[in-house]
Amino acid sequence: MKILLTNDDGINAPGLAALAKAVAKIGEVTIVAPATEMSAVGHAITLSDPLRVANFTKNDHFFGYAVNGTPADCVKIAYWALLKNKPKPDLLISGINLGSNTGINTIYSGTVSAATEGAIIGLPSFAISLATFTDPNFAAAAEFAVKLAEIVCRKPLPAGVFLNVNVPNVPKDEINGVRITRQGRARYIEEFQPRKDPHQRKYYWLTGEKVKVETDPDVDDRAILENYIAITPIHYDLTCYSVIESLRGWQIEI
Repeated sequence: MKILLTNDDGINAPGLAALAKAVAKIGEVTIVAPATEMSAVGHAITLSDPLRVANFTKNDHFFGYAVNGTPADCVKIAYWALLKNKPKPDLLISGINLGSNTGINTIYSGTVSAATEGAIIGLPSFAISLATFTDPNFAAAAEFAVKLAEIVCRKPLPAGVFLNVNVPNVPKDEINGVRITRQGRARYIEEFQPRKDPHQRKYYWLTGEKVKVETDPDVDDRAILENYIAITPIHYDLTCYSVIESLRGWQIEI
């Protein structure tokens, strides 16, 4: 099995290292990831600047390719350039992200968008995130990624569909199981904190708090709160089909 790995936390992120070490047991791994952190860039791609690719070493050994672009850039350049004359990947995994990618965060996530790009290209893909920003333990998430990788390669997903996986930050024996979930709709109360730089010029720092997390057990956020691994099937077709006929009834004219 040939596995392409990427993320949005950057090529030196510990979550990517944990994932690479785990999935190397089941396949040949190629890592193409942002040179620096690219969290919350969504599905942005680079058009007005050149993309540069550099070999990245870790512990004096080649680890992967660092790209001065977004996660979606990384998937594109990996597939269409770096692996152009090589066998194409059997699977793309994006992660392991530090912090959950549930609810509205799914839209902003560079981690999820890398998997979206994989699905657009036609690769079986999933994104995987660890639901914490403090004291992360990637062991359970990395082990689960291996199991899911083998399943996804055996049971192909429908065209255009990939999986968004979120793992609670607890030891494996405290995870209660796996839930197939839907993307939640909990929203954030956002705050722009005013601050000043050393020259006393004002700037703002975005913070926020997630509120109104739904109580239905099939919601991604709720599953995580109850120590379940949440797996949400995602597709990139944003059409709201249920509204099409209603809009046609508007009889809009030019």
